[in-house]
Amino acid sequence: MRKNGFTLIELVVTVGIIAILAAIAIPAYSSYTKKANRTDATRTMTLDAQALERCYSQKFNYTDASCPAAGSQPSTQGYYTVTIAVTTAPTASYTITAVPRISPQTSDTDCAQFTLNSAGTQGATTSSSGPNTQTCWGST
Repeated sequence: MRKNGFTLIELVVTVGIIAILAAIAIPAYSSYTKKANRTDATRTMTLDAQALERCYSQKFNYTDASCPAAGSQPSTQGYYTVTIAVTTAPTASYTITAVPRISPQTSDTDCAQFTLNSAGTQGATTSSSGPNTQTCWGST
């Protein structure tokens, strides 16, 4: 007489296969979400730069009350802290910086800091301060 069901060996093999698949899929998914969330920083910084340039074209400075205020605020989706620094002398300019503030972005060692300045120069560095602009700004 035969009974239906799984043997212990079949169950262990199935659990092992699932563990192997999870060991591959979870890091890949985590890497994908970090890459996708980088757009939160670049988008917020680009929108701030556009607002500053619009203000400059109307008021001829970046410090008018109608301009985005210098200081720090969270990015649109909240993954980054975006800081606007405005200088007035000898020429008016700004630098916008974004650094990760919450997980999973805090573990993104490839893009630890984004920068954008009034000349339109984009920059990014790794957690070890190495340049990584093309990867972080989505050029590659």
